[in-house]
Amino acid sequence: MAPANSDRLRETIHLELGARSYDIHIGRGLLKEIGVELTRLRCAGKVGVVTDRNLAGHYLKPVTRVLKAAGYTVVPIVLPPGERTKTLRSIGMVMDALVNARFERSSTLLALGGGVIGDITGFAAAIYQRGIPFVQVPTSLVAQVDSSVGGKTGVDHPKGKNLIGAFNQPRAVLIDPATLRTLPEREWIAGLAEVIKYGVIEDASFFEYLEQQIAPILTLSDAPVAHIVKRSCEIKAQVVAEDEREADRRRVLNFGHTIGHALESLGGYRGLIHGEAVAVGMVYEADLARHLGYCEPGVVTRLRALLSAAGLPVTLPNVPFRALWDAMQQDKKVSAGTVYCVVPERIGSVRIVPLAKAPTRAWYESVSTRDTGSRQRVPGKKPSR
Repeated sequence: MAPANSDRLRETIHLELGARSYDIHIGRGLLKEIGVELTRLRCAGKVGVVTDRNLAGHYLKPVTRVLKAAGYTVVPIVLPPGERTKTLRSIGMVMDALVNARFERSSTLLALGGGVIGDITGFAAAIYQRGIPFVQVPTSLVAQVDSSVGGKTGVDHPKGKNLIGAFNQPRAVLIDPATLRTLPEREWIAGLAEVIKYGVIEDASFFEYLEQQIAPILTLSDAPVAHIVKRSCEIKAQVVAEDEREADRRRVLNFGHTIGHALESLGGYRGLIHGEAVAVGMVYEADLARHLGYCEPGVVTRLRALLSAAGLPVTLPNVPFRALWDAMQQDKKVSAGTVYCVVPERIGSVRIVPLAKAPTRAWYESVSTRDTGSRQRVPGKKPSR
């Protein structure tokens, strides 16, 4: 049973989407209350807990124990860790597990993990028997502040990230910030890129807070960590409520992702992890905005300084322009053959602009000249000949 005072220790953010509305609950100890939460959501019968091998060692047994105590039949589905797991093959593995366990439309999937697990679980829930409920229990910072909220689910294609998927909203998002303490340092720091993104696109005062509080945030101090998770979820929920299926407004959430996704793809998902690629993408998309006259140089300077203070990479890998442009062309944000990019006008405000090849190439050549000696080849790939 949940502690009597658990609701007083919890923050709840409502995402209004009509019949698809749901709550995002944030609170320490929520992991121990998953059985109670699923009962509140009127989930019944079987629960498939989708996680990865690394997280299973931390959380699978206690979560299974809590769910069984609440009367659920638990079916563990353990996948390999990492971005390279986001494939149709993994979806097939989940489908096999559900069929073998005789899951029904009333059964539930629970995504226990980071963004990769959340994306796979949500997509599997969307297509199994044409749709079964799922609940997000994000354990990484990227997942808690970004990917678990908003209903984007799917897997990668060898030629592009997140090209195969569906919009599928969860029944709820249950965030226990205590899980962040089991994250490898690299993943924790990478998640800060998505947090910083929210300051740039929507909230200048939040960006300033991050500049001032980055030191205690890096040491996982409870109060600032709780604040950045809550504020990030508030911004994400607000944007998604205005534009669930990314027709217009929601595209601002892709700041840093046009170049970032291209770098992930060029590295074969073996080099920069998602948050690192987004950090580099934000710096250089801001620099491109400066080059094109959309923002002042100070925007780039502040953004680069904050990302550097957070321990994130801020240097574009040494990749030929043609390879980068081709990878950007494969992104799902391309429309009628045109690459669209989110660029800052100032801290707290962005716009979406089409990119033409010639001026983008001119900018890239200026970057290559300016950054000579500091750039490294794209991680995960052999040097181009």
